[in-house]
Amino acid sequence: MKNKSIYPLIGVAWIVLSVWGCKITEPAVRTENKTVPASYAHSGDTLNSTRLNWRDYFADENLISLIDTALKNNQELHITLQEISISQNEIRARKGEYLPFVHFRAGAGVEKAGRYTRDGAVERQLDIRPGREFPDPLTDFGLGAYATWEVDIWKKLRNAKKSAIARYLASIEGKNFMVTNLIAEIADAYYELMALDNTLNILEQNSQIQSNALRVVQMQKNAAKVTQLAVNRFEAQLLNTQNLQFEVKQKIVETENRINFLTARFPRPIPRASVSFDTMNIDSIQAGVPAQLLVNRPDIRQAEYELAAAKLDVKVARANFYPSLGISAGVSFQAFNPVFLVRPESILYNLAGDLIAPLINRNAIKATYYSANAQQVQAAYNYEKTILNAYVDVLNQLSRMANFEKSYQTKQREVELLRQSVTIASSLFNSARADYGEVLLTQREALESRMDLIEIKMKRLNAKVNMYRALGGGWN
Repeated sequence: MKNKSIYPLIGVAWIVLSVWGCKITEPAVRTENKTVPASYAHSGDTLNSTRLNWRDYFADENLISLIDTALKNNQELHITLQEISISQNEIRARKGEYLPFVHFRAGAGVEKAGRYTRDGAVERQLDIRPGREFPDPLTDFGLGAYATWEVDIWKKLRNAKKSAIARYLASIEGKNFMVTNLIAEIADAYYELMALDNTLNILEQNSQIQSNALRVVQMQKNAAKVTQLAVNRFEAQLLNTQNLQFEVKQKIVETENRINFLTARFPRPIPRASVSFDTMNIDSIQAGVPAQLLVNRPDIRQAEYELAAAKLDVKVARANFYPSLGISAGVSFQAFNPVFLVRPESILYNLAGDLIAPLINRNAIKATYYSANAQQVQAAYNYEKTILNAYVDVLNQLSRMANFEKSYQTKQREVELLRQSVTIASSLFNSARADYGEVLLTQREALESRMDLIEIKMKRLNAKVNMYRALGGGWN
């Protein structure tokens, strides 16, 4: 330590290693584009319906109960919560890396050197007390503490911790996005179940009407007013309607089971108010402005955190080219006899510093660095894609809501006209002024139009659900 000429050598070595570590070609780094249009097409409203809690948005007690159950029991959601816990533990691990490591050690040992070995010959010539030889065999007892610490000069370890924090926050946003999708999926299935119930009810009503029409045709056939062909056609139409009922019943079973699966329950009946399906009002939804998506959509925030983590990973990989400074120290008691273990003469201590930098064969470090840069570019593109996808998603749902509302109004008028046509065709047929083919065609068209009306209503409700999801609602 008295030789001061070592300090210039350490300084020169530090400069050389630092300059050598900087000799790396910088790859291309992409800067993400966060700009979004000022508004959605012709919509200039700044209010956003996602400010409503999902309990207020989905004003159906049965649906609210199902969503509550799913948020408590859904297995996929619980798996995601464990991933968040793993990310949180990763932060603790990264934080511990740039703090000193201190270890306690206690040990005992014995060593017997051969008499004609170097150590054996030396021991025969030494004694520790007058008149006594060196202990043979030689025992060794030790008790002490040792510490190691890598000085985080280039913030490599701190950046690794920040990267872990960013990924932890990304995992939370991933959970929020899953909550949004889970709520939307249950609402979609619930509305589909209500639509299927109403479809089945229409089929049962038409089956009854067609059964009555079949009896009339059979009576007319017995009176020689029509042939067996008319009877067969009416009966075939009735059988087709009955067959459709079985198909709808199967869909009801599958939809109920899907809802039960999402709520982590074994199959059971799903309570729903299907009788109010036709009268359900679909309120107008305010989309707000596209800039609100950056705050409301969990998947956008998740991509943003992942991009931030990727940028920090580049800095961590870059720091691997620079020299690292490690400090180690220790203090202990060591003696060949436990009696002497706590005496001042048995104290040992050491302090050392290491300066290490890669000089030759840095291919592994380069590969890690270039991979980190490529992943950062990937994360930037993924962030832009997520923003674009969210904006397009909102536009699609706005268009769906507008077009299906107009389609529903048009289909309502069609259903009313065909309902009147069925009554007119039946009257004309009974008075022999219309062919039975016209009656069958009119009945089939009326049935199809009523089923189409239910489907359009279901699509309107789905658009309402998907609009809430697209705007980033539900998770909060």
